[in-house]
Amino acid sequence: MPSQTIQWFPGHMAKTRRLITENLSLVDLVIEVVDARIPASSRNPEITRLTASKPRLTVLTKVTLADPAVSDKWRAHFAATGEHCLFCDCISGAGLNQIPAAVREILSEKLERYDAKGMTRDLKAMVVGIPNVGKSSLINRLAGQKKAKVENRPGVTLTKQWIKTTVGLDLLDMPGVLWPKFEDPTVGENLAVTGAIKDDILDVESIAMILCRRLRALYPKEFASRYKLGEPSSWQDCTDFELLELVGRKRGFLVSGGEIDTERTANMLLDEFRAAKIGRMTLELPSEVEA
Repeated sequence: MPSQTIQWFPGHMAKTRRLITENLSLVDLVIEVVDARIPASSRNPEITRLTASKPRLTVLTKVTLADPAVSDKWRAHFAATGEHCLFCDCISGAGLNQIPAAVREILSEKLERYDAKGMTRDLKAMVVGIPNVGKSSLINRLAGQKKAKVENRPGVTLTKQWIKTTVGLDLLDMPGVLWPKFEDPTVGENLAVTGAIKDDILDVESIAMILCRRLRALYPKEFASRYKLGEPSSWQDCTDFELLELVGRKRGFLVSGGEIDTERTANMLLDEFRAAKIGRMTLELPSEVEA
């Protein structure tokens, strides 16, 4: 099956770009939330352009779903480029306690000026990111209660909202925003596989075949172990669709006549990948971005 170009730019995302521009002067810094499994693909280049005038802290969420060894490589990459970044998990809360100190470090000169004038006030941060990377979960953790609506699907937050936290930060929550065109088809595929793009943009079987291709290349042993596929050498020559069918056959997802229920197989495979049941996995390396 030929690869499909994934495009996604609903009207509310154009509105979000305007909201970011119009409200940037109200905040001290920008917190960009990205997915630790796809640190490059989940960064919106338009956000970088729109918020270039403000200091930025990059928070990589879902770190407990990502490959720890690859996350270490990304930490080194961000350190080498001089970017401020933290790896966190919004479900367990791991790493979130580092955010207030990181914000104060980034804004240290401004805080020193406030101190010299005897001024005190809560700092203000705009929280931005693409859909379904965990912005609302992050905000709720920092607020100490459920203030932002959370669902495991993209496009839930549709308007801006100010939220006070318990850590001296006022957060301006922005709707998730993608960009008009993915120049690199791999970026769109990564977003589809991790759930940043709604599954109905492509049919679920096409997304699952993309995932089969990635698992074959990046984590063949873990893939084989989870679905009892045998030695990777025995299925490396299969097409992506044949590999999806093999997973379905091993799981017993059969319909009348012995055919494989590929839609059920695809949904199961995507759900298990997104929940790290196949293993903790990261789909891109810093070296691929630098190349």
